[in-house]
Amino acid sequence: MAHLLMVESWVGAMSRLLPRAIREGGHTFTFLTRDLHHYLRSAPEGTAHPLLGARNVLTADTNDLETLLPYAERLHAALGFDGVLTSCDYYLPTVARIAGRLGLPGPAPEAVENACRKDTTRRVLADAGVPGPRFAVCADRAEAAAAAAAIGYPLVLKPVDLCAGMYVRRVDDEGELTRAYRALDGFPVNARGQRRAPVVLLEELLHGPEVSVETVTFDDSTQVIGVTDKSIGGAPAFIETGHMFPAALPAADTAAAEDTAVQAIKALGLDDVVAHTEIKLTPDGPRLVEVNPRPAGNRITELIRHVTGVDMAAACVDVALGQRPDLRVRDTGLRSAAIGFLVPGTAGVLEAVDGGDLVRKAPGVLELQLAEPGRAVKEAGSNNAYLGHVMAGDAEGPGARRRVEALLAELHPRVVNR
Repeated sequence: MAHLLMVESWVGAMSRLLPRAIREGGHTFTFLTRDLHHYLRSAPEGTAHPLLGARNVLTADTNDLETLLPYAERLHAALGFDGVLTSCDYYLPTVARIAGRLGLPGPAPEAVENACRKDTTRRVLADAGVPGPRFAVCADRAEAAAAAAAIGYPLVLKPVDLCAGMYVRRVDDEGELTRAYRALDGFPVNARGQRRAPVVLLEELLHGPEVSVETVTFDDSTQVIGVTDKSIGGAPAFIETGHMFPAALPAADTAAAEDTAVQAIKALGLDDVVAHTEIKLTPDGPRLVEVNPRPAGNRITELIRHVTGVDMAAACVDVALGQRPDLRVRDTGLRSAAIGFLVPGTAGVLEAVDGGDLVRKAPGVLELQLAEPGRAVKEAGSNNAYLGHVMAGDAEGPGARRRVEALLAELHPRVVNR
């Protein structure tokens, strides 16, 4: 039985999937956080949060690396860890630094830091010849306006160090660029108390379907698990409204996406990671959007498990322990699985989601999760505002997405102003 140190986590699906994978692997973990209430607030009423299943729950300033590293050394001396991991993007570089300090398995810290900064990723991949959009890194609004004129509208404005699509916006002219910049200026500190980098990334707007390539890199070899498709809504934001695994693509497009992802992972120097690499399939070929050195979110890992039997959360645990993960594909009886998200259209208070009972009883449904009545609803501006999701599978072929879209159409949120 191994003992892992988990440094922070997302509060969504992965906060449940990683503890489950650790437990099912016969291991245990110590959970380290700067704010335990951040997690307790996210637990469903009347239940304990899965992270409280840890052998130890400890608090420390996980944002202060200078004091955290020696503290982790003292913990390691007392408790003995076999690996370090997190599911939260904001702490992936921290975990890599701790693993290196303790002599435990893990990717090179510099590689993780480069992958977690969108501007650095762009520069590294451009130098390596990995295809991506034209871009500019801008320190202020005047510099952004000049860069936008040089690249040409429409553009995408991105913060370089936020997640879940937060404040990523399409901008079609200088007025929209100014408004997007001002909105981002009003969010100087992320949800974990970390100050944002004072730069933005401007990119040319890429056209074509977006996919993600799910991979596991171990011992300098990357294995592609598959390609997931993505649907986007909420313009001018880029909100993920659904996914299907595997993506229904021509074989040539699948191969091109996979090859681009493997090139990007190699160029960044990532090893011993589960990765989720996003790619646009443009008329001019695949273009790299970003590389995330952690398992996919939005329950894509569960789509993969339903179709292939491969457990990406378990692979994440194995890699953190320096063990080769089991990536053998098994016959699950499903050829495709899809998820669709219920995205709010108006702000207010959720009174109910009508249609849930009907959808829950529909054939092929794998999951249905709906927000509880009374929840405050904001107009969706990122992937953090969903009111629920439905997941379904198809045993015959790539029909899971159509099934999910039909089921989503049966769900009707009632949001009222109070």
